[in-house]
Amino acid sequence: MSFFSVLFALLIEQLKPLRRGNMVHEALMGWVRWTGRNFDAGKDVHAWVVWMVTALLPALATWLIFYAIAQFSILLAFVWNVLVLYLTLGFRQFSHYFTDIRDALERGDEVEARRLLAEWRHLDASELPRTELLRHVIEHSLIAAHRHVFGVFFWFVLLSTLGFGPAGAVMYRMAEFSSRYWAYRSRTIGVPTNARLMELAQRLFGWLDHVPARLTACGFAIVGNFEEAVDSWRRYAALWRFSNDGIILSAASGAVGVRLGGSAAPGITPDRTKSFEAGAVSDAGEAEGSTGGMVPELGHLRSIVGLVWRSVVLWMLLLALLSLANLIG
Repeated sequence: MSFFSVLFALLIEQLKPLRRGNMVHEALMGWVRWTGRNFDAGKDVHAWVVWMVTALLPALATWLIFYAIAQFSILLAFVWNVLVLYLTLGFRQFSHYFTDIRDALERGDEVEARRLLAEWRHLDASELPRTELLRHVIEHSLIAAHRHVFGVFFWFVLLSTLGFGPAGAVMYRMAEFSSRYWAYRSRTIGVPTNARLMELAQRLFGWLDHVPARLTACGFAIVGNFEEAVDSWRRYAALWRFSNDGIILSAASGAVGVRLGGSAAPGITPDRTKSFEAGAVSDAGEAEGSTGGMVPELGHLRSIVGLVWRSVVLWMLLLALLSLANLIG
């Protein structure tokens, strides 16, 4: 069931993607705000309560619904899997920015490309050099692809195999969303929050993302330049502030031969006028140095798209083989 659930969800998402500012995103924001407002009183223990209510309670509810439906109809349980995956797994939830920026650059409209990046990343990027613009687009697209596709994919397959239906996809998505939201609240708009809550949300998401990040990096290495990807992973992953992001970006850098990492270019500062609704990936580009490879060029955007899609095909083939082996066995 896992293979067909993922396949149908991806196909539907390609044909009918969720629009920007959709009700699901609004509901998630409302839920995270509500849990923080009602369960966070500033103490350490409250951070755990907020995180569990935010991330684990929706996952538990999703599993209970799956279990109840499965008692009556396997087909309806399959439909529930596809629906939940459609809402949590997909390229179109981030790729519109990547596509619009690429189209603007291909037209030679760098001003529009910078504006779109600023909208996506909540940055004042009006003075961003072209190479830095491309680097930021590549890095944040890779991290978004991992968090919207490969990370959700891993946790869905793992917990679905154990009989928990789509609970894993919801748990991963809520953990990622809450870590990003509390970091945004604390660092970008300056609203006082429980610092322990922000740290705990990021740490727990880091644990949940430990294995998926390494599998994503392995996928990039297999479908790209394997030797260069592994060498870049080994040499440069520690440059990034967050180890999981560093592993993904360094492996992708070697896989396509593009230079990633490095400190932000002068003049890039958070734009406090932007809201969280655009769904930026927080702190993905914070690194203490650069990897090897060529300076980012427009052609690398096409290489990144190919790398991600080949990785999706790879993991879908592996899941299909596992499903087939399970049926035969």
